[in-house]
Amino acid sequence: MTTGTTPRQATAGAVRCSDTEREQTATSLQNAAAEGRLTLEEVEERLTSTYAARYRHELDDLTADLPAAPARTGWPVVLALAAQQARADIAGLLGREGTKFSRGQRLAALAATLIVLGMLASAVLLFLHGVAGGYEHHAFGRPRGPFSG
Repeated sequence: MTTGTTPRQATAGAVRCSDTEREQTATSLQNAAAEGRLTLEEVEERLTSTYAARYRHELDDLTADLPAAPARTGWPVVLALAAQQARADIAGLLGREGTKFSRGQRLAALAATLIVLGMLASAVLLFLHGVAGGYEHHAFGRPRGPFSG
């Protein structure tokens, strides 16, 4: 840096951006171009700046004049968040990602998992029995006894 400032002074409070954040910004810019909000020259200029960006605020500046993406809703979002949480919980139980669980917590989680899996298996079996097997073999509504023919 030729201005005489240290990197710490020049970027006080700034957070470096990741490759994923750069890709998300590039996707937003490409979507804006597809919607006719940016010209080809603007997109090229902003994409060049996107891949050269080092800090999050630089990426934010590139999309500041564009409308925000609509919020995702519905079951796909819920399922994605549930899967993300499950992965984080499993990683924690296995002692990864800096999260440590005690032996008792691990055993409790294992027991809870087995109980849930057992309940799911029971529900599936009951569902399949009722749908595929029908109720005819239970003799509902028929007379019972040795001479009921």
